[in-house]
Amino acid sequence: MPYTPLPQCFLEAVDRFANPRAQLYKVGGVWQATSAQQMLDQVAALAHALVELGVGPGDRVGLFAPNRPEWHIVDFAVLGLGAVDVPIYFNEAPDRIVYILNDSGAKVAVAIGEEQVQRLLSVRERLASVEHILVGGTSAETGRSVLRYEALVAQGSKDRVDAYRRRAARVRAEQLASLLYTSGTTGEPKGVMLTHNNFSSNATDVLQGMKLRPRNDVGLSFLPLSHVYERLIDYTYLFNGVTVAYVDRVEALPTALLEVRPTLMAAVPRVFEKIYAGIQERAAQTTGLRRKLFDWAVRVARRAVPWRGYGKSVSLWVKLQWWLANWLVYPKIRAALGGRIRRMNSGAAPIARELLEFFWAVGVKIYQGYGLTETSPVISTNHEQANRLGSVGRPIPNVEVRIAEDGEILVRGPCVMQGYYNKPEQTREAFTEDGWLKTGDIGWLDEDGYLYVTDRKKDLIKTAAGKFVAPQPIENRLKTSPYIANAAVVGDRHKFVVALLVPNFVAIEARAREHGLQFSSRAELAAHPWVRQLLGQELERLTADFAQYERPKRFAVLDHDFSFDGGQLTYTMKLKRRVIEQRYAEQIAALYADVEEPRPA
Repeated sequence: MPYTPLPQCFLEAVDRFANPRAQLYKVGGVWQATSAQQMLDQVAALAHALVELGVGPGDRVGLFAPNRPEWHIVDFAVLGLGAVDVPIYFNEAPDRIVYILNDSGAKVAVAIGEEQVQRLLSVRERLASVEHILVGGTSAETGRSVLRYEALVAQGSKDRVDAYRRRAARVRAEQLASLLYTSGTTGEPKGVMLTHNNFSSNATDVLQGMKLRPRNDVGLSFLPLSHVYERLIDYTYLFNGVTVAYVDRVEALPTALLEVRPTLMAAVPRVFEKIYAGIQERAAQTTGLRRKLFDWAVRVARRAVPWRGYGKSVSLWVKLQWWLANWLVYPKIRAALGGRIRRMNSGAAPIARELLEFFWAVGVKIYQGYGLTETSPVISTNHEQANRLGSVGRPIPNVEVRIAEDGEILVRGPCVMQGYYNKPEQTREAFTEDGWLKTGDIGWLDEDGYLYVTDRKKDLIKTAAGKFVAPQPIENRLKTSPYIANAAVVGDRHKFVVALLVPNFVAIEARAREHGLQFSSRAELAAHPWVRQLLGQELERLTADFAQYERPKRFAVLDHDFSFDGGQLTYTMKLKRRVIEQRYAEQIAALYADVEEPRPA
């Protein structure tokens, strides 16, 4: 069935909620608000300017910006013309910027932010189809050939708003809305074609069971808006009168949580892992009564998991202890998140059940969901009315899920993409003969219809003995240790799997001081026998209930974490496994040196 096109959803929200704080953004150290009406005035002014530049239905407009109010102004201006926006990751490499803009045939490119403007201008001679460049959020001299965003959006008027409304009314649900280029961990990026119906169906159907509070809720937007996950979440905020507070750098997240004090937030598992690691680090630095109190509260949280996480009965004594801990300790944990968070969403990758249980036990409600860029993105999600820890929830309304014979999750519904732009062969390969999208993920459905995701099909490790090992559940379990910040499990075609471990340096240094040990560098810490013994004990403890062939038999300790800048992470903080295997080939080879027979390359 057809859903309401995106610009009409935006206009309906402006008229219905008239949110005086539709957008929040920190400028010069002060959070400044933009009302829904001011938003519309800027959208209409920019849309008028784009029409003057020759942009019409079907034309492509590149959008290169971090999370800030201008992102949505450009987005709705483009969509309201029936044009197609092409978002680019805010820290994208120059060569990929060129590829995306040329492959999409972008007619106009918009860059917002100092770094983004300089990066776009540095490659403009290589852009084959771009006729006009708009820049904003920069003090740099850009020359007369470049148009200034701020000057264009300042020319708002009632006539231009009326013109925008007329054009938006002509946009149809089946029209292409956006080309989203996948991260391309292997091979060149693919442009996922998503229509207004794809986005709007997802933004509508995902709300079942989700209670939003117009003009009262504040959602924090910090995951890249070029990625469909944050984009869809922000659409649900804006279309329902929820304030969006933009954070343009993930490093600013801890401060933004304290200053904005949001009620809603979407994140990826790595963010929750870092929050958990931060809690453990702060605990490691406390001593005496405060440390004993924290350790007691953690033990209470574990005993309260059946009650707080699964709604089962526990003894009155456990409840009394929990209420006391919730008075003395847990509020301090929640205060680090601003103190007002009432729901958080986790997506993009599976999160460890143990991590979810901890947060639920201390009063932080995280609802796990599942989706893909190709599904706009949400396929299934937990929510207030139906939540099962460890699962990614039931399929949202109008979306069907089935499991193929080999365990792959297959999907059908109005949120499924139209295909990959200019790649008909890859589009055909993405679907079954009867029209179901192949997700590339392995999973299963329980008797109540809750979906569980095991791992990416391509990430499954096949040992020399023919056993298949899913690395993510093992890695997620290892990262629940207070002493392990990150982990990668490898071992394809080897006799057994091994692990690359990134220490939680702060927690280990604090523990080492208790034993009279100090380290002059992280490299010394990573190589120290005492550290290896500590991490070895943690690995053995945390993997004890895995099958024998799933347990890493050996491990290497790294003196640094994986990072996007280092090329080991995607921009949603997922491991690039092939890159990691290449980058740490020597360390991995050393773990197998005395047990492997030579084999052809």
